[in-house]
Amino acid sequence: MDITQKRIPIILIIILIAILIFQYMTNLENASKLIDSETCELYIKDKQINIKKYLNEFDPKCLEIKNLNSP
Repeated sequence: MDITQKRIPIILIIILIAILIFQYMTNLENASKLIDSETCELYIKDKQINIKKYLNEFDPKCLEIKNLNSP
């Protein structure tokens, strides 16, 4: 058996894992999770295309503060 036949799959797996890590890190930089101050809903703002995508989730701390401030 040739030694290179054993190394090729390991090298390919390492390269693919490195690509996945790189994509994950660049995705974290392009999108940030924010809270809408009026509705307390969480959204992601994509920096590349500058749009908001609402996640249909609400921040519990923000909701508590809004409930305390309302009469």
